[in-house]
Amino acid sequence: MKLLESSRFEQVNSALNMFTGDCNIIGRIESYSCKLAGHEKQLYKRFHSEAGAGPHDLQVLSAPQTALAVSPTGGYFTSQSCSVSGDEEGPLCDTISRKTLFYLIATLNASFHPDYDFSYARSEEFSREPSVQWVMNAVDNNLSATAGDIYNSKLHAQLWAAINDEINLPECDIYSYNSDLASDPFGEDGSLWSYNYFFYNRKLKRIVFLTCRAVSLNHMDLSCGGEFTMDEEAFL
Repeated sequence: MKLLESSRFEQVNSALNMFTGDCNIIGRIESYSCKLAGHEKQLYKRFHSEAGAGPHDLQVLSAPQTALAVSPTGGYFTSQSCSVSGDEEGPLCDTISRKTLFYLIATLNASFHPDYDFSYARSEEFSREPSVQWVMNAVDNNLSATAGDIYNSKLHAQLWAAINDEINLPECDIYSYNSDLASDPFGEDGSLWSYNYFFYNRKLKRIVFLTCRAVSLNHMDLSCGGEFTMDEEAFL
């Protein structure tokens, strides 16, 4: 995956990293071309040779992992167990082709290289998001609650304008990586919330990756007093 340079992204990324109150917000947006380099081509062939699987074979995704999320209409819904067949309770699971799954994994590897390796991530660690508006609301809710006017006054408009100009949001499929909080960059103590969204435009053969997390600066005291748990639930 080739990282594409964007001056607008550099400006947004500078603003996305900030200290606000008792939190440190760490975030960035990056644009990647889905053209594979030499090493990635080898990984791509190996990825599709497993168990005779082909690039167009479908893999099952997880339902969005947010325990309590705000919907675009302002209501709330909880994630439930999903049913592949539709004969059981719960929403139907989305699927993803192995080719697209590889693009998501390769994006993670490119973004977090050399500190983390996601080569063995499974399809169940990813979800397909319901809509652009749902994702915008999820991002806005967390950043607005944590950064307040710093986000609302200017950064909100800059963030979504930059992403839309780069990827054309109405044409995108949006996926998320569901952190396991153990073997990835989001398992640090004091993590209040995190998200990782992939905006995939098949026509452009491009992925914009948005990753952001908030870390409590006083997580030791907050966790002992029970206040940390309450704050975490409010942000999720």
